[in-house]
Amino acid sequence: MANKQNFTPDEWTKILESIMLAGVAVSAAEPSGLWGTIKEGFASSSEIAKAQLDPGTNELIKAAIADLETSEGRVSVKEALQKGYSGTKPAELVQRSLANLREVSAILDAKAPGDAQAFKTWLRGISEKVAEAASEGGFLGIGGVQVNDAEKATLADIIQGSRHRHLDRLLILREDLCTSGPLRTSLAKQKCRSVFVSTLD
Repeated sequence: MANKQNFTPDEWTKILESIMLAGVAVSAAEPSGLWGTIKEGFASSSEIAKAQLDPGTNELIKAAIADLETSEGRVSVKEALQKGYSGTKPAELVQRSLANLREVSAILDAKAPGDAQAFKTWLRGISEKVAEAASEGGFLGIGGVQVNDAEKATLADIIQGSRHRHLDRLLILREDLCTSGPLRTSLAKQKCRSVFVSTLD
């Protein structure tokens, strides 16, 4: 199993950044206002906490989360994010975040092939949860759609950067099917997605 020692300091910082940017990319694709932003931030934090508590979590994921909890890890990520993303407009922030995720995908494939898929699947899970956290296009959280077109497009870009090409269309199809019409409730989406698990993962 890979850990921090498998990567250069710059590569490791990019990996830590990717944990934050997996959610930021989706949030910036269609800003949700103050309440939506709070819910999306909570969704991202919840996924990180869930992975930390799950005894079955991949060891590389655990190592990255543990490093984020140290003052050194937090400072390195904060400085990197401020340097690379401070003052950027939402559209540019999305593109820079996606570029980071694609770069991290390549780093993981090269340096930690045994852990790469698990880590990238986890990052995609963070993105999906953030996308689902706040409805878009409604009023005071009422109405609207849970995953809008801009967020779907960003999720598709994240998928494309981390999956083999022949699986991209299946994942995009899963999101379209599992977030529309009568499948918008959390339980329905969970059941819908479970149908795809054996094929996609």
